[in-house]
Amino acid sequence: MTTSQNRDIIDHMLSTLETMTECDHASDLHHYLCNEDYFIVGSFRARQWIGDEAFSIIDKIKEYEESNFGEVTTDFSEPEKVANMYCYIKGEEILQQANTLQGKWDESLNRQDLQAIGEEIDAIPAHSLAQ
Repeated sequence: MTTSQNRDIIDHMLSTLETMTECDHASDLHHYLCNEDYFIVGSFRARQWIGDEAFSIIDKIKEYEESNFGEVTTDFSEPEKVANMYCYIKGEEILQQANTLQGKWDESLNRQDLQAIGEEIDAIPAHSLAQ
């Protein structure tokens, strides 16, 4: 993945975090950030965003789904689904680096917690995220 693609995912997560005032269960934050709203809408836009990284992204999705679900379910002929599933996977990796979230995993999150998490993920160098 390119640094700009990683940054796009971080920015998407930050945008959603900015609108949140609380989160009843910290363990659900990933769902709210990466599964309730589409990262990319439209096949053309998704195709443009994926670009030359298509095979790397598909490999990452296949590995993730086989490891977590025992089978691959993403339709790789749908660029929008590919881009959004990749955002879901990277979102997990990004949130693993948020110490505030890790320290409150079984608790609710207030606005200050969400702001701290936002600051922590905003500080992640996009080039440092694993491919």
